Amino acid sequence: MSAKEIKVPSKTLYTGAKMPAIGLGTFGSDKYSSDDIARAVYGAVSAGYRLIDCASVYGNEAKIGVTLEKLFQDKIVSREELFVTGKVWNDMHGDGQIEKSCKNSLKDLKIDYFDLYLVHWPFPNYHAPGCDGDSRNPDSRPFSVEEFMSVWRQCESLVDRGLTKHIGMSNMTVKKLEEVFPLCTVKPAAIEMELHPGFQQPELFQFVTSHGIVPIGFCPLGSPSRPKRDRTPEDVADTQMPEIVKIANTHNIHPVEVCLKWAVQRGQIPIPFSVKEKQYVSNLRCITEDPLTDEEMDEIRQADKNCRLVKGQVFLWPGAKSWEEIWDL
Repeated sequence: MSAKEIKVPSKTLYTGAKMPAIGLGTFGSDKYSSDDIARAVYGAVSAGYRLIDCASVYGNEAKIGVTLEKLFQDKIVSREELFVTGKVWNDMHGDGQIEKSCKNSLKDLKIDYFDLYLVHWPFPNYHAPGCDGDSRNPDSRPFSVEEFMSVWRQCESLVDRGLTKHIGMSNMTVKKLEEVFPLCTVKPAAIEMELHPGFQQPELFQFVTSHGIVPIGFCPLGSPSRPKRDRTPEDVADTQMPEIVKIANTHNIHPVEVCLKWAVQRGQIPIPFSVKEKQYVSNLRCITEDPLTDEEMDEIRQADKNCRLVKGQVFLWPGAKSWEEIWDL
């Protein structure tokens, strides 16, 4: 099977729209240049990817936009065949700023609409890109239902204006969702959350799927290249978990592929990041062949370590004692 022949399965959103079952993440600014990531987008779409997960804070949308324009010009893919996700950053939560941020991202990406636009974090706590893990913004504050709904109302108006087809949330908790769901006029189509074998979030996953919302899993491989500020000594490396290694050996594949097969078979959409062609092609292909058995899926379910890797400590507010408060623990 050549790369161009890889057919990606899809998930159906509550509107009936189809969303590819795997996508390419584009957060790599701590390690790779915008040009590196833009080249990876061209290669990945050429290989069969149809979902590109973007965000304004990644700082590479303008370069990706040049790539998308070239992909359309070269007739590799049409705009309608591509599913593009965007996100509003925490410093643009003010009145009127959501639409401004969305339009800026669309202009940079050289497209007319998003397929999905997410609230990146559920509060306006800003930290400068590249800051260390000990830095804190004195203006940070706890989650507020009223503030969040002000942001969500602006997102709902983006749908009315045709700037995005769907809206969603990211980095939420069950408690926060229970508070805001009854207030939403437009239902979130997807919710992005940290999901990998070492951190499966079963309660949140069940809550989201039971409401007919598609979970998108970031850090699907345990994010071995995540910034140093997000690393702690007790972190678990998913690809070294004995259960993952054992299953990989059984299938004669890399542990990375086990993580991705598990994600898609479980029902979430993983968005692995790679700039290397061999890796992003194998990431795509592996979900289309040699599925894990029910026994292997259950073995991974039982191996959950409840190890959150992206703790978000840079968003803590004055008086907060630990990152656990961000996640309502």
